[in-house]
Amino acid sequence: MEEIQKFNHQDGMTSLEIAEVTGKQHAHVMRDIRSLLEQGVSQSNFGLSSYQQPQPNGGYKEVPCYNLTPKGCLILASGYDPVLREKIINRLEELETQKRNGGFQIPQSFSEALMLAAKQQETIEEQEKRLTAAQPALTFTAAVTGAASSCLIGELAKLIDQNGYPMGERRLFRWLRENGYLGTRGERYNIPNQRYIDMGLFELKKGVRTGSGGVLHTTITPKVTGRGQVYFVNKFLSMMKEAI
Repeated sequence: MEEIQKFNHQDGMTSLEIAEVTGKQHAHVMRDIRSLLEQGVSQSNFGLSSYQQPQPNGGYKEVPCYNLTPKGCLILASGYDPVLREKIINRLEELETQKRNGGFQIPQSFSEALMLAAKQQETIEEQEKRLTAAQPALTFTAAVTGAASSCLIGELAKLIDQNGYPMGERRLFRWLRENGYLGTRGERYNIPNQRYIDMGLFELKKGVRTGSGGVLHTTITPKVTGRGQVYFVNKFLSMMKEAI
């Protein structure tokens, strides 16, 4: 059987669908329609179209077909035996019922109802899985976006770990250095590179501490902004999903 392709044909059927419903070869249905047209039946009920038929060696072949209006379906069915005629009329009634119900097909038997319920349950479960997978990041983003305070890199490691990606403070510092977020040597060691400060991921907090002999020393503490916390947590969650 040739591949069936549904068309937007205003509640009627295609010649492919009629072949499927009746069990006739599509070529024979096409022949029957052409015979009707040759006899003078109005062509307005039989719109010539085409579909792409997959080929065994790859690619597609353009194959002609007809889009029939409901009236065209009945005209064609009138020339068939009662059994085939009934099949076409039944299909038209199904299409009309779906139209009245907004495209929803009412189950006609207990087995159809069970199949429909199973499909709906699968859809619900799939949606729940997607929401569950996204929830940690969504919750975290909402919480941090509303927070005004920054946090230390060690605290960021805890946040990442709490959101499902195993992480410790030393490991995070090492990762940030290896990926260019923090300096790797000299006075810039573990200090955020200016590019990421400008991006709003980090900020530098300056302070003063008292050293031996009462000497005051200026301290610089790198902190991760609320925006940076969202950025890094979501980055590690994305890395985790890609690894799955």
